[in-house]
Amino acid sequence: MTENTGPWLIVGLGNPGPEYAGNRHNIGFMVADLLAERIGGTFKRAQKAQAQVVEGRLGPVGPASRRVVLAKPMSYMNLSGGPVTSLKDFYKVPTERIIAVHDELDIDFGTLRLKLGGGDNGHNGLKSITKSLGANYLRVRAGIGRPPGRMDVAAFVLKDFSAAERKELDWFVDRAADAVEALITQGLERAQSAYHG
Repeated sequence: MTENTGPWLIVGLGNPGPEYAGNRHNIGFMVADLLAERIGGTFKRAQKAQAQVVEGRLGPVGPASRRVVLAKPMSYMNLSGGPVTSLKDFYKVPTERIIAVHDELDIDFGTLRLKLGGGDNGHNGLKSITKSLGANYLRVRAGIGRPPGRMDVAAFVLKDFSAAERKELDWFVDRAADAVEALITQGLERAQSAYHG
């Protein structure tokens, strides 16, 4: 498998079901949906995994574009590792070509951070993936900020974005999708330079 022919696996993290669709915890699904629109594809049930997938190409038209498998695990967030591992094995994707797109409490809303490896910071989706694959995968961390006052973290991530946040949400999801494309076409350092700050 040469560098430019094997697919990338881009996993948007979230919880399945309409009751979770607008939650902060589901920003990974929102980014995956936008990337699927850019590809011109529709999510379909995966044959070998508890996930929905769409295959296509992302990036500039021509040889610089990359083959991708976009995935939304249809397990709950804390069981994401199983579907991701099944997809990794089925599509023969090395761990370092897997990107998890997820919400991040320790970053302000509207801010992105890209990294390779690291801890899970209490994020149950990452915890499950790391337990299955090890930590050496890429992350696009979409900041959602900390809960106000003494609000429970679990309650906060399972609430919809506020009215003020929703005004910025389309822009933020679009920027996160751009960051995913930059990661796969330009590499981590250049993507970090462009999207941090």
